[in-house]
Amino acid sequence: MTHYAHMTASDADIPRHGSAHHSAVDRLRQADFGGFFRPRQLEAVGLTRDQLPALVRAGVVERVGRGLYRLAAAEPTENYSLAMACARVPQGIICLLTALRVHGIGTQAPSAIWMAIPHKARTPKVPELRLRFVRVSGPAATYGITDTTFEGVPARITNPARTIADCFRLARLVGPEVGLEALRDAVRRRVVTIAELARVEAVLPSRQLRAQLGLLAL
Repeated sequence: MTHYAHMTASDADIPRHGSAHHSAVDRLRQADFGGFFRPRQLEAVGLTRDQLPALVRAGVVERVGRGLYRLAAAEPTENYSLAMACARVPQGIICLLTALRVHGIGTQAPSAIWMAIPHKARTPKVPELRLRFVRVSGPAATYGITDTTFEGVPARITNPARTIADCFRLARLVGPEVGLEALRDAVRRRVVTIAELARVEAVLPSRQLRAQLGLLAL
């Protein structure tokens, strides 16, 4: 009797052992939320927010960020790390080598996730991920950035033209050949146009990119 007196209401709803856990997991898997979900989504699959603490204590669900959870047994996808990074650093913008990979431009396979953060922001601490931060301000913090999602997690990423321009502008960080390779590949496959790149260069100047666009226009 003493043991049950210390159980919470959510523990009673979802016992540590039994079919209720399996039922909750099945509902979450069938919901097709992606790799992550938020408490407000539970009602759609017949669960409640009050059940979350018991699921977390049982190791069925993991809390990965403020208001963001995942099934502990879910298989990580190609974009799992990106989703985790964007959940942990919501002010961040996927950029440079990581954005190239997402857009399918060039041959870069970065070992770290590249993110731009506001110039005066504190450096985020995310020990479970390899992150490289670039600080941005002014037009660089807003221009050529699009909204997207990874595994259902809201995210922002530099668009293809902006990403290529950044590789020229920040060649000291990514290497001198990355921008040129990305430019040639994207133009050849018509991922971007010279006009799109010229518009970015006008806002975020790069002499190297301007010279290459001049050659391509000949």
